[in-house]
Amino acid sequence: MSEGHGPERHVSERHVSELHAVVVGGGVAGLVAAREIAKIGVRVTILEATDAAGGALAQVQVAGLTVDSGAESYATRGGHVAALVHDLGLDDQIVKPNPQGAWLRLPDAAGGELTIPMPKGGVLGIPSNPFADDVRLALGWGGAWRAYLDRVMPVLAIGRVHNLGRLVERRMGRKVLERLVWPVAGGVYSASPYDLEVDLAAPGLNKALTRAGSLSGAIALLRGDAKPGSAVSGLRGGMYRLVEALIDSVATLGGELRTGAPVATIESLPEADTASLAAPRWRTVLADGETLDSDFLVLAAPESVTRTLLAELPGSETLRDALDQVPDGPAPIELVTLVLDAAALDSYPRGTGILVAPGSSVRAKAMTHSDAKWSWLAERAAADGPHRHVIRLSYGRQGDADSTAALGDAELVAQALADASLLFGTPLTAEQVVDAARTPWRGTVPVATIGHRQAAERVREAVEQFEGLEVAGAWLSGTGLASVVPDASAAASRVRHAVVAETSMP
Repeated sequence: MSEGHGPERHVSERHVSELHAVVVGGGVAGLVAAREIAKIGVRVTILEATDAAGGALAQVQVAGLTVDSGAESYATRGGHVAALVHDLGLDDQIVKPNPQGAWLRLPDAAGGELTIPMPKGGVLGIPSNPFADDVRLALGWGGAWRAYLDRVMPVLAIGRVHNLGRLVERRMGRKVLERLVWPVAGGVYSASPYDLEVDLAAPGLNKALTRAGSLSGAIALLRGDAKPGSAVSGLRGGMYRLVEALIDSVATLGGELRTGAPVATIESLPEADTASLAAPRWRTVLADGETLDSDFLVLAAPESVTRTLLAELPGSETLRDALDQVPDGPAPIELVTLVLDAAALDSYPRGTGILVAPGSSVRAKAMTHSDAKWSWLAERAAADGPHRHVIRLSYGRQGDADSTAALGDAELVAQALADASLLFGTPLTAEQVVDAARTPWRGTVPVATIGHRQAAERVREAVEQFEGLEVAGAWLSGTGLASVVPDASAAASRVRHAVVAETSMP
């Protein structure tokens, strides 16, 4: 029998190939779940509300180049994404970022700002060696000595540390928190370190703390012999290659992807009609009134959509209560991609990009020098001109009222150009802009806030009362593809187990 999804069925009246699974949401979670379910012969239909699948993996055409306008890499921890890439036959497309790494934009002692290389050998900005030259450059001798006190403090115990900001401040002091961790947390999660759950933002850190007895020692354990940039990988041509390969694989397995197909409601069919697999359990009603009946339903849509669909189910008071406990999603962010002809950038003067500490005169929270970071993009950009460069600026932090949403396209490009000039330390002019694109994102930043994991588990437990229903997606799994992929695979596995237990397989 399937794992905890309703009463046991004793009648097996249909062949597996007659079964139907509807997946709402064509992001990576939905595509992965659909592919895994289709592998055993179940007919799968994916319903994507927008005109393109991929979710947080997206691409944009700018100055004749196709570049990522969403996530541009994946975390290698756990090996789940790497296994998927291998299964899709993309091993030869895996690329590593330039190990030169990113820089930091920080306030200086004189009330101005300085731009320095990001210390290497850390996790989320937390250093493994407070006295490393690059760490001392960011902290000064006083900050380095304060961070070193972490080594002589009482040993931390496993599972007792939840708040990332408080952990860093207590163990290593405010300079490490404000000058190293805060810029990274803002760049990755659009959130304050005080709002981040240690186990979600830095998986494995709590266990490493117990083993090492200090925060810096735990970071050293987590990194091991890892080289700069080794914690992430990308794909030649951009991460959207993963989406394209998933779509092709689902189609090969007989699945159907329908874009421009928003869902209005879902209905659990009457119990009398679902006493066996002789009749479908679920009805999905599209915005245009079309209905699709299915034996299994996987909700892998964005948080707002999934919440609305789940909350309308009859008898779902427990589920609604659980949904109310899920912390608010991340701040909306906006990405601005600029293609420039700028000889001053040929030397990659700021490495692969810059993370910006709060309080800076720079409005962007981060900038990526994309062709400096990825060699494949440098090759393609160079084919269009000797001084062609691609940069990407990110705007939006949790609680930041200074939103870019009110800016027109020209105003936003001007803001991005001004910020880039400050970050690179060289004037960049409108005449150097070959092309530009803006990409707004709402609710797609990885979720790692305190209380999120417990709330997500309550939602999953409440969903179990509805037989044949699964929920997946970043708003529950959090922390990007490294969590989204195994979570979606687990949801599909529960469907597969139910199919095996309740039908006669081919």
